[in-house]
Amino acid sequence: MNNNYTKDARIYEYTSAANPYMKNIPILYHESTLYKSSPTKIIPFDLSKYIDTPYIATSPNLLASFIKIRKDESIKTFANATSQIFYIINGNGTTIINDDVITWKKGDLFVVPYSNNELIHNAIIDSVLYWINDEPLLNYLNVIPRSPKFNITFFDNETMLKEIEIIRSNSDHKHLNRLGILLGNKITEHSTKTITHTMWSLLNVLPKNEYQKPHKHNSVALDLCVYANKEKGIVYTLMGKNLDSDGNIIDPIKCCWQTGTVFVTPPGWWHSHHNESNEDAYVLPVQDAGLYTYQRTLDIQFVSEK
Repeated sequence: MNNNYTKDARIYEYTSAANPYMKNIPILYHESTLYKSSPTKIIPFDLSKYIDTPYIATSPNLLASFIKIRKDESIKTFANATSQIFYIINGNGTTIINDDVITWKKGDLFVVPYSNNELIHNAIIDSVLYWINDEPLLNYLNVIPRSPKFNITFFDNETMLKEIEIIRSNSDHKHLNRLGILLGNKITEHSTKTITHTMWSLLNVLPKNEYQKPHKHNSVALDLCVYANKEKGIVYTLMGKNLDSDGNIIDPIKCCWQTGTVFVTPPGWWHSHHNESNEDAYVLPVQDAGLYTYQRTLDIQFVSEK
């Protein structure tokens, strides 16, 4: 027997090791206060110490960050990732991707495939971008992409809001589970219908004085509050592991929405949205649900009207 090849081997009794202990995904915030008076910099939402990864990560598969760019300044970004989403929280500027130039403004969103070059972001006025990529997944697999899997894809704010209003005008949205648009891509239109092959994104409106019933899924959601009434505690999400017989979340944790702040929704937790204000609220969840949908493991479930 060659001990050089057996020294790393481990053998476990099946029933004791089939469901190993791993740290839970925490419910935490990435606050807008982090960038309001910040210089030009990248502000990662690093939860690696909570989820035991040796590299920065927000969830096992995704990394979310704020990018703050001061007026007339620039910053470079690079990710060993197959997919990168950029949502413009505030500002106006451009992003240079190899030979392509994307012009963006508040509320726009664009998705970028693998690039072996840095992206250059230029701000015309003070700007904040929400940046999410799948670099943690690739770090876990210890791989690098071979080539871009899709084209740069851009969604302008006006078109997205118009599409939401069309859906809204054609539906009885009172207590709908969600009211919004799922952003897709040509490469996934015949499969997962997600924004990339690994990532998923929804722009959801939570109408004033309404709530949206619980649902759950196996993907982790990184939820950006695009807009909510500034009075704390009247626009919020309730999260919990179980439902009662009436479809209400048992012993929920309350996450208050704050404009420009991100919060984490753990996998497999029921979550409902509530708006007790006189203004519509908007949230942009980004998830690793493209990957889960492809694997047939998303297991999304909705509470329906009785």
